[in-house]
Amino acid sequence: MAPSGVGAEVEGRHAVAAALAAGRVERLFLEAARAEALRALGAEAERAGAEVRVVADLRGLAATTAPQGVVAHCRPLGTFDLAEAVERQGPAALVVLDHLEDPRNVGAVARSALAAGMTGLVLARRRAAPLGATAFKAAAGALERLPVALVSSVAQAVADLKRLGIWTVGLDAEAERSLFGLELLAEPVAVVVGAEGRGLAPLVAGRVDLRAGIPLGGGVESLNAAVAVSLACYEVARVRAAAPGVAW
Repeated sequence: MAPSGVGAEVEGRHAVAAALAAGRVERLFLEAARAEALRALGAEAERAGAEVRVVADLRGLAATTAPQGVVAHCRPLGTFDLAEAVERQGPAALVVLDHLEDPRNVGAVARSALAAGMTGLVLARRRAAPLGATAFKAAAGALERLPVALVSSVAQAVADLKRLGIWTVGLDAEAERSLFGLELLAEPVAVVVGAEGRGLAPLVAGRVDLRAGIPLGGGVESLNAAVAVSLACYEVARVRAAAPGVAW
């Protein structure tokens, strides 16, 4: 496990509560105007040996505009390399994000992926939304439990996944094949999702085993990236639940 430093600062009630449950919080800051409402969080942090401070204003400490009265400084979460993420739980069901730019989308993806039973999240180390306070807040605790692998190149990660025995399916709104009912999803698989607006990078699109789309009606041209991933994750779960001999 590589000490990547993700999740060192967490804010928002649900995200902080999850970090407390994981035993990561070292210092907790409560905004005075909300301290009474957050008393249970403060008491839990004190029992865990964390330092608790009540401050008049959190704006100088918070990374988001709405920290909900609480900010935590935490021991960083470790991340995994690609092979570790594949091996942690089988059959592998990974979400690979090809340079999403909005950390709120990254957090929402993590939340949906965990809820649907996906086994890991793969992200680029650079030129992508950071795994910071905004992503952790949007994830509402999911990033505490979902294994995360950070890679230098998403295109190379797709190639490496193939060598590790993982099928790669790229989400593509223009693909002729539908993701729904795709039997391949019952196999060890990674769903690869492109950035907001531009979709999959050409090199990544050229390396996935196949591209599949989510059928759209009513004149809708595309879905928000996080919504598309949520639908894809639950389709993986649905296909696996229906497949004979697949423990899911």
